[in-house]
Amino acid sequence: MKPRYLLKPICLCLLQAFAMVAMAEDNDGKVETVTVLGEGQSRQVQNITRKDLVQATPGTSPLKTLEKLPGVSFQSADPFGSYEWSSRFSIRGFSQNQLGFTLDGVPLGDMSYGNNNGLHISRAISTENIGRVTLSQGAGSLATAASSNLGGTVQFFSSEPSEEFALTGEQTFGSNKTSHTFARVDTGMFGTGTKLYLSATRHRTEKTKGTGGQDQDQFNAKLVQNLGESRLSIFWNTSDRKEVDYQDMSLEMTKRLGYDWDNYAPDWNRAVNAAKGIYTGGVNNLDDAYYQGSGLRKDSLAGATLSLNLADGIEWKTVAYHHSNEGQGHWYTPYTPTSASVPISIRTTEYTISRNGIISDINIDAGANFLKAGVWVEDSNHTLTRNFYAAVDGRDTNYFLRDPFNTGFKQNFDTKTTQFYVQDTLELLNGALALNFGFKTPKIEIGSVNVVGSRAAGNLTAKKSFLPQVGVKFNVTKDDELFASITENMRAFQPGVSGPFSQSQTAFNSSVNSLKPETSTSLDLGYRFKRSDFQGSVALYHADFDDRLLNVANCPGIVGCPNTFVNVGKVSTNGLEAVGILKLSKEWSWFNSYTYNDSQYKSNYLDKVVVAVAGKQVVDAPKTMFNTELAIEDGAWFARLGAKYTGERYYTYLNDASVPAYWVSNFAVGYKQKSFAGLKDVSVQLNVTNLMNKQYYSTIGSNGFVASDPKGEYATLLTGAPRQFFISLSAKL
Repeated sequence: MKPRYLLKPICLCLLQAFAMVAMAEDNDGKVETVTVLGEGQSRQVQNITRKDLVQATPGTSPLKTLEKLPGVSFQSADPFGSYEWSSRFSIRGFSQNQLGFTLDGVPLGDMSYGNNNGLHISRAISTENIGRVTLSQGAGSLATAASSNLGGTVQFFSSEPSEEFALTGEQTFGSNKTSHTFARVDTGMFGTGTKLYLSATRHRTEKTKGTGGQDQDQFNAKLVQNLGESRLSIFWNTSDRKEVDYQDMSLEMTKRLGYDWDNYAPDWNRAVNAAKGIYTGGVNNLDDAYYQGSGLRKDSLAGATLSLNLADGIEWKTVAYHHSNEGQGHWYTPYTPTSASVPISIRTTEYTISRNGIISDINIDAGANFLKAGVWVEDSNHTLTRNFYAAVDGRDTNYFLRDPFNTGFKQNFDTKTTQFYVQDTLELLNGALALNFGFKTPKIEIGSVNVVGSRAAGNLTAKKSFLPQVGVKFNVTKDDELFASITENMRAFQPGVSGPFSQSQTAFNSSVNSLKPETSTSLDLGYRFKRSDFQGSVALYHADFDDRLLNVANCPGIVGCPNTFVNVGKVSTNGLEAVGILKLSKEWSWFNSYTYNDSQYKSNYLDKVVVAVAGKQVVDAPKTMFNTELAIEDGAWFARLGAKYTGERYYTYLNDASVPAYWVSNFAVGYKQKSFAGLKDVSVQLNVTNLMNKQYYSTIGSNGFVASDPKGEYATLLTGAPRQFFISLSAKL
């Protein structure tokens, strides 16, 4: 890594890096008590605790709570971070579909909006039932069941059923008619070591601008059965989500129509007139607005984990899971008329998923050596369909539509995943020095069948027989730790709405033999420390990203014509991360994190003409981010005041169009009592998001990225939510 890349951020880091208290996983996957960020790990690892999740606005996506950590950029157009069309999560310049996500070990795929291999964490489980979240910025554990993690991984862990009977209730009211209701019953321990919880969540809120709701109903259940020194855990989660979309904006549209501009609904006549070319109120083209758009998702996710202690120091753990999904994305399109008199139809993208898988690991503690090995097998069937339905008038159609009048395309995909890994951790010098070495061998085979239309059919396989991970951890003192790791990863080809199968058959046939899966090599170097009132970590990193695959859109997103899929070469990343907390007193703490990320394209590519992107910054990868948060806990009272700075972000590959840097702040204050009026753990909490009511662009790339947009006319931006107020009451019986 060249020193000139890092000199400035190192100086800033030394001024700004205060340390933080967090939790870390040990080798058995259990949670220790208070410790330093990722203590004992040879990789950059940090955690979000239950306290961070509880003090966020109820209904907030757990991804949003991770944005305070270094290296993380999270964007969403809604205050909860759960609106999936706008949800964008990236780490160190790697986008969401280049990361890996799991829940209790069960793979969630890349959590992309266009479902093909998983589901979003906001649908997988209610945030109230998440116990902790582990973030690995550079490279996840070899045991992580993910086929997309070029960059880091995020592991979500559900909370345990209580050992005592309890009824928990929580109610939140707030801006835009928000009503968030959560209820949970814990049976407590009964029978022969059995405990169980059941919960239901109902979320209702209106959009912050325009018309329409973003609603969700969830049911979660988890059972734990102790089997002597072994254990069986089973969960079943369902979700029914309906969200009305915001209009995608451009820089030019925002100037002309304002930050509060949105789709036409409920003004059906204006939408019809616009489709006929009759524009009013500053509108001057078909794509300034549509009547409405929405996303619907129904999911069922189940998993069972059997952990067996076979002998002293030998544990065998097996996870079996099933996921089923039905989804529709609605877009009222003026490009396909219903009839001569109705120039609009409802264009849908429809998804079904049925996934089944098994993950099996064995851990052997052999004194100085800790051996791990495992296998992951998954069979996923995915169907993708583009349909058109008749639009009669402006009535609500935020439900699953049937009987289309036209089908644009339909594809079936069968994806088979197998991945084996093995790892050894060797401890020397009484545990002060730990060396780990391992590798994994992923193989992902996709078969596509074209049922209707001209999109590609065929077979693609991504495989690597040796992807190594090597790490070292050294305790300089009991309070100072150095770590380093180097990891190679591969991202599988993707079925579904984007990727190589979104091309025409001719384009696919001409490129299939030369396509290579994306790969990355990541290097981490770091230092962790802890003092009585001062703890933290600093990490330097470098990553090479090879054979970057680019989906080039050949028409506006709503039209949905076949894409061009090309290899556009290499990306190189250098960066620095610092994080920590200063304990100002018994009651007060001050958290800070700083990120410097320089991600650059290293290769030009050909799209009819040469696109000279070499040396340009990666899109949606801010160079600088800074988060600060002041917190107090004084007896029954608690409060947090936080703010995050996000630097300039480009949305064109040639870096000729960008959204400006911005600060956004949030505030929370609450009061809690152990008992009150016969109730337990009673609390009242006020949350204010976007405290200073800042106008800014949140999501970029909602309709993808383009090579150039010098006039700022490409509609691929979403504006951030204005200031919002929420008050919550919770208690146990």
